[in-house]
Amino acid sequence: MMIMNVRKHIRLGNVILTNVASYSLKEEWSYVNYLDTGNITENSIAGIQLIDLNTEKLPSRARRKVKYNSIIYSTVRPNQRHFGIIKELPENFLVSTGFVVIDVCQEMVDADYLYFWLSQDNIVELLHTIAEQSVSTYPSIKASDIENLEIDLPPIEEQKKIASVLLGLLRKMAHNVAINDNLQQQAMALYEKFFPYAVTDKLPAGWRVGTVGEIVEIHDSKRIPLSSTQRAKMEKRIYPYYGAASLMDYVDEYIFDGKYLLLGEDGTVVDNAGYPILQYVYGKFWVNNHAHILTGCLGHSVESLLLLFRHTSVKSIVTGAVQPKISQANLRSIQVVIPPHNEMDTFNKLICPLFDQIRQNQDQNKALMILRDTLLPRLMSGEIDISNIQL
Repeated sequence: MMIMNVRKHIRLGNVILTNVASYSLKEEWSYVNYLDTGNITENSIAGIQLIDLNTEKLPSRARRKVKYNSIIYSTVRPNQRHFGIIKELPENFLVSTGFVVIDVCQEMVDADYLYFWLSQDNIVELLHTIAEQSVSTYPSIKASDIENLEIDLPPIEEQKKIASVLLGLLRKMAHNVAINDNLQQQAMALYEKFFPYAVTDKLPAGWRVGTVGEIVEIHDSKRIPLSSTQRAKMEKRIYPYYGAASLMDYVDEYIFDGKYLLLGEDGTVVDNAGYPILQYVYGKFWVNNHAHILTGCLGHSVESLLLLFRHTSVKSIVTGAVQPKISQANLRSIQVVIPPHNEMDTFNKLICPLFDQIRQNQDQNKALMILRDTLLPRLMSGEIDISNIQL
């Protein structure tokens, strides 16, 4: 049954405001919670950087202010989907000038509805096509490119009903993410209980100091040509394509199949304490040559390596002032405490069921994303009748 409510065909810029507020150094905040473009993908935030302005310099791009229900949309390579809608506001929160910050005129547009509309494949592809025609170093869009989009806007109540259907899926996905966070915290607590020793401690019998090179295998990869990615039909782009610190795209081929740990070779892909930003990946995927691709040996599972590196700063092995790097040789040289095999066996039996559940929840979220992507265009077009939904 088709929805018969009249839709208004309008230029998006008539019902939104972009980049309204910016931070001034005159405001003299003592700290900033900062979100960069690479740390959000399809509304999933990988991390917010806390910057102490008494001891650290504020990045030049940390300027945009946001508010509740602001939509943030990365200007560089829109097809990487670094966008989201702000639902939580930490104190002194700033986002990168690499985002367009979009605020809606609430009488005309529901912010959630507009976020979902902007996240549609056809809109993302349109903006990416505009970005590829830009004269900047990277394919990028401007705020005006979003403002110039045209939208068939249903009445505000219909917008809210459509958004409520999609928000229900997102809440379930967010619940799974929260469960996984808790499971990982349990795994971290188990690691700290089982392996309390540092390389400088006196170790029990059977324990010894060794190097990362003894407990990992490092696998080689290569960068997939961007032209191959662009040629692939959307329905064939099913395999994740990972970069140094995040999921970058989906492609039509894979070169790895199994469980792996990805650690970026870029020396800037670490947190303030020098701990590496890690990706725990599984299944069929492609990864470019800017990440160290690790599996374990001597009884070390991929999961135990993940926990080990979360307790191991790599700041001391980063080399290069202009382009900081973590080389394979330096990575292998890091000293670590190596427990006896029976300890590793016992530990793996405890943590692997936790990670089994983590992967199940992630798989469920992938299925929910497919359902969302199936419903999204049909809801936006009015093909699905939502008149009976009660708000």
